[in-house]
Amino acid sequence: MTDRRPVSAAGAITITPIVVADLHVEGEVMPVCVHVIDHPDGRVLVDTGMTELHPAVVAAFAPRLYPLNEQDFDVAGIDIVVNTHLHADHCGGNHLFAGRPIYVQRRELDDARREEDYTIREWVDAPDLQYVAVDGEIELLPGVRLVPAPGHTPGSQVVVVETGDRPDVICGDTAVWFGELDEPRTEGQRLVRALDPEKAWLAHVREPWRSGVTNAEGSE
Repeated sequence: MTDRRPVSAAGAITITPIVVADLHVEGEVMPVCVHVIDHPDGRVLVDTGMTELHPAVVAAFAPRLYPLNEQDFDVAGIDIVVNTHLHADHCGGNHLFAGRPIYVQRRELDDARREEDYTIREWVDAPDLQYVAVDGEIELLPGVRLVPAPGHTPGSQVVVVETGDRPDVICGDTAVWFGELDEPRTEGQRLVRALDPEKAWLAHVREPWRSGVTNAEGSE
Protein backbone atom coordinates (compact mmCIF):
# COMPACT_ATOMS: atom_id res chain seq x y z
CA MET A 1 0.00 0.00 0.00
CA THR A 2 3.08 2.25 -0.01
CA ASP A 3 3.98 4.79 -2.68
CA ARG A 4 7.75 4.45 -2.29
CA ARG A 5 9.93 7.18 -3.75
CA PRO A 6 13.72 7.14 -3.31
CA VAL A 7 15.72 10.01 -1.86
CA SER A 8 16.92 11.88 -4.93
CA ALA A 9 20.12 13.34 -3.50
CA ALA A 10 22.25 13.28 -0.38
CA GLY A 11 20.68 15.47 2.27
CA ALA A 12 17.29 15.64 0.52
CA ILE A 13 14.06 15.64 2.51
CA THR A 14 11.32 13.47 1.01
CA ILE A 15 7.69 12.71 1.84
CA THR A 16 6.13 9.28 1.30
CA PRO A 17 2.37 8.65 1.64
CA ILE A 18 1.21 5.30 2.98
CA VAL A 19 -2.41 4.12 2.83
CA VAL A 20 -3.37 2.54 6.16
CA ALA A 21 -7.15 2.20 5.79
CA ASP A 22 -10.14 2.69 3.53
CA LEU A 23 -13.29 4.26 4.96
CA HIS A 24 -16.77 4.10 3.45
CA VAL A 25 -18.34 7.55 3.45
CA GLU A 26 -21.66 8.29 1.72
CA GLY A 27 -21.18 5.46 -0.74
CA GLU A 28 -17.60 6.42 -1.59
CA VAL A 29 -14.32 4.85 -0.51
CA MET A 30 -12.03 7.33 1.24
CA PRO A 31 -8.41 6.33 1.90
CA VAL A 32 -6.64 7.13 5.15
CA CYS A 33 -3.05 8.17 4.48
CA VAL A 34 -0.17 8.71 6.85
CA HIS A 35 3.05 10.37 5.69
CA VAL A 36 6.70 9.58 6.32
CA ILE A 37 9.30 12.35 6.20
CA ASP A 38 12.78 11.04 5.48
CA HIS A 39 15.19 13.67 6.81
CA PRO A 40 18.97 13.53 7.23
CA ASP A 41 18.48 13.93 11.00
CA GLY A 42 15.71 11.37 11.50
CA ARG A 43 12.59 9.69 10.21
CA VAL A 44 9.27 11.35 11.07
CA LEU A 45 5.81 9.76 10.86
CA VAL A 46 2.86 12.13 10.52
CA ASP A 47 -0.26 10.44 11.93
CA THR A 48 -0.54 6.72 12.61
CA GLY A 49 -3.86 5.45 11.24
CA MET A 50 -5.62 2.59 13.01
CA THR A 51 -4.55 -0.92 13.92
CA GLU A 52 -7.83 -2.38 15.19
CA LEU A 53 -11.55 -2.00 14.71
CA HIS A 54 -13.69 -0.22 17.26
CA PRO A 55 -17.51 -0.34 17.33
CA ALA A 56 -17.80 3.43 16.96
CA VAL A 57 -15.54 3.47 13.90
CA VAL A 58 -17.18 0.41 12.34
CA ALA A 59 -20.63 1.95 12.72
CA ALA A 60 -19.57 5.22 11.14
CA PHE A 61 -17.19 4.12 8.38
CA ALA A 62 -17.11 0.30 7.90
CA PRO A 63 -13.33 0.54 7.53
CA ARG A 64 -10.88 -1.84 5.96
CA LEU A 65 -7.53 -1.58 7.73
CA TYR A 66 -3.95 -1.94 6.50
CA PRO A 67 -2.05 -1.28 9.75
CA LEU A 68 1.56 -0.16 9.58
CA ASN A 69 2.66 -3.13 11.67
CA GLU A 70 1.15 -5.50 9.08
CA GLN A 71 2.81 -3.80 6.11
CA ASP A 72 6.40 -3.86 4.88
CA PHE A 73 7.13 -0.91 7.14
CA ASP A 74 9.95 -0.41 9.63
CA VAL A 75 8.06 0.65 12.76
CA ALA A 76 11.30 0.62 14.77
CA GLY A 77 12.89 3.00 12.26
CA ILE A 78 10.62 5.92 13.18
CA ASP A 79 12.33 8.49 15.41
CA ILE A 80 9.54 11.05 15.85
CA VAL A 81 5.75 10.92 15.52
CA VAL A 82 3.49 13.90 14.83
CA ASN A 83 -0.28 13.87 15.25
CA THR A 84 -1.95 16.55 13.14
CA HIS A 85 -4.93 15.98 15.42
CA LEU A 86 -6.29 13.17 17.57
CA HIS A 87 -9.37 11.86 15.81
CA ALA A 88 -9.40 8.08 15.86
CA ASP A 89 -8.25 7.51 12.28
CA HIS A 90 -5.15 9.61 12.93
CA CYS A 91 -4.02 8.32 16.32
CA GLY A 92 -5.12 4.67 16.44
CA GLY A 93 -1.60 3.46 15.72
CA ASN A 94 0.10 5.65 18.32
CA HIS A 95 0.56 2.62 20.58
CA LEU A 96 3.06 1.20 18.06
CA PHE A 97 5.41 4.04 18.97
CA ALA A 98 5.39 3.85 22.76
CA GLY A 99 8.54 5.43 24.15
CA ARG A 100 9.10 7.74 21.21
CA PRO A 101 8.16 11.44 21.22
CA ILE A 102 4.70 12.18 19.80
CA TYR A 103 4.23 15.87 19.00
CA VAL A 104 0.74 17.34 19.23
CA GLN A 105 -0.65 20.78 20.00
CA ARG A 106 -1.49 21.12 23.69
CA ARG A 107 -5.01 22.34 22.87
CA GLU A 108 -5.62 19.20 20.80
CA LEU A 109 -4.39 16.86 23.52
CA ASP A 110 -6.49 18.63 26.16
CA ASP A 111 -9.62 18.49 23.99
CA ALA A 112 -9.11 14.81 23.16
CA ARG A 113 -8.89 13.97 26.85
CA ARG A 114 -11.78 16.18 27.94
CA GLU A 115 -14.41 16.33 25.19
CA GLU A 116 -17.02 13.60 24.82
CA ASP A 117 -17.41 11.86 21.43
CA TYR A 118 -14.17 13.46 20.23
CA THR A 119 -12.02 10.40 19.70
CA ILE A 120 -11.36 6.96 21.16
CA ARG A 121 -9.74 7.95 24.40
CA GLU A 122 -8.03 4.64 25.14
CA TRP A 123 -6.18 4.99 21.84
CA VAL A 124 -5.02 8.49 22.78
CA ASP A 125 -3.81 7.34 26.19
CA ALA A 126 -2.45 3.91 25.34
CA PRO A 127 0.26 2.72 27.75
CA ASP A 128 3.69 4.37 27.70
CA LEU A 129 2.93 7.03 25.11
CA GLN A 130 5.18 10.07 25.42
CA TYR A 131 3.37 13.14 24.16
CA VAL A 132 5.23 16.38 23.61
CA ALA A 133 2.54 19.04 24.04
CA VAL A 134 3.32 22.01 21.79
CA ASP A 135 2.08 25.57 22.18
CA GLY A 136 2.14 27.18 18.77
CA GLU A 137 4.74 26.93 16.02
CA ILE A 138 8.01 25.04 16.51
CA GLU A 139 10.88 23.77 14.37
CA LEU A 140 10.89 19.99 14.68
CA LEU A 141 14.02 19.43 12.57
CA PRO A 142 15.90 21.78 10.25
CA GLY A 143 13.45 22.53 7.46
CA VAL A 144 10.49 20.88 9.21
CA ARG A 145 8.02 23.02 11.19
CA LEU A 146 4.81 22.36 13.08
CA VAL A 147 2.29 25.17 12.58
CA PRO A 148 -1.14 25.48 14.24
CA ALA A 149 -3.97 25.29 11.69
CA PRO A 150 -7.35 25.62 13.45
CA GLY A 151 -10.47 24.58 11.60
CA HIS A 152 -11.09 20.85 11.41
CA THR A 153 -10.40 20.91 15.14
CA PRO A 154 -9.32 23.93 17.20
CA GLY A 155 -6.01 22.20 18.00
CA SER A 156 -5.11 20.92 14.53
CA GLN A 157 -1.62 21.49 13.17
CA VAL A 158 0.11 21.06 9.81
CA VAL A 159 3.68 20.05 9.04
CA VAL A 160 5.60 22.41 6.76
CA VAL A 161 8.51 20.71 4.99
CA GLU A 162 11.14 22.66 3.06
CA THR A 163 11.76 20.34 0.11
CA GLY A 164 12.77 22.95 -2.48
CA ASP A 165 12.05 26.53 -3.51
CA ARG A 166 8.52 26.18 -2.14
CA PRO A 167 7.47 24.04 0.82
CA ASP A 168 5.33 20.95 0.93
CA VAL A 169 2.62 20.88 3.60
CA ILE A 170 1.24 17.76 5.28
CA CYS A 171 -2.28 18.85 6.16
CA GLY A 172 -3.95 16.03 8.06
CA ASP A 173 -7.64 16.95 7.84
CA THR A 174 -7.11 20.71 7.67
CA ALA A 175 -8.50 20.13 4.19
CA VAL A 176 -10.35 16.87 3.62
CA TRP A 177 -10.66 17.28 -0.17
CA PHE A 178 -9.00 19.51 -2.76
CA GLY A 179 -11.93 21.89 -3.09
CA GLU A 180 -11.28 23.09 0.46
CA LEU A 181 -7.88 24.38 -0.66
CA ASP A 182 -9.16 25.71 -3.97
CA GLU A 183 -11.64 27.83 -2.02
CA PRO A 184 -10.32 28.01 1.56
CA ARG A 185 -12.74 28.93 4.32
CA THR A 186 -11.17 28.00 7.65
CA GLU A 187 -8.19 29.65 9.30
CA GLY A 188 -6.15 26.51 8.72
CA GLN A 189 -7.06 26.28 5.03
CA ARG A 190 -6.18 29.93 4.50
CA LEU A 191 -2.88 29.34 6.27
CA VAL A 192 -1.99 26.48 3.92
CA ARG A 193 -2.72 28.63 0.88
CA ALA A 194 -0.70 31.52 2.34
CA LEU A 195 2.31 29.19 2.62
CA ASP A 196 2.16 28.84 -1.21
CA PRO A 197 3.07 25.15 -1.15
CA GLU A 198 4.41 23.20 -4.09
CA LYS A 199 2.34 20.26 -2.81
CA ALA A 200 -0.20 19.85 -0.04
CA TRP A 201 -0.67 16.29 1.20
CA LEU A 202 -4.13 15.47 2.56
CA ALA A 203 -4.98 12.53 4.79
CA HIS A 204 -7.88 11.31 2.66
CA VAL A 205 -6.58 11.77 -0.89
CA ARG A 206 -3.75 9.68 -2.30
CA GLU A 207 -2.18 12.33 -4.54
CA PRO A 208 -1.11 15.81 -3.42
CA TRP A 209 -2.92 19.04 -4.16
CA ARG A 210 -0.85 21.41 -6.30
CA SER A 211 -1.32 25.14 -6.60
CA GLY A 212 -2.35 26.37 -10.03
CA VAL A 213 -3.11 22.86 -11.28
CA THR A 214 -6.50 21.41 -12.12
CA ASN A 215 -6.68 18.90 -9.30
CA ALA A 216 -8.62 15.66 -9.66
CA GLU A 217 -9.80 14.24 -6.36
CA GLY A 218 -8.11 10.98 -5.49
CA SER A 219 -10.51 8.08 -5.24
CA GLU A 220 -10.51 4.33 -4.92
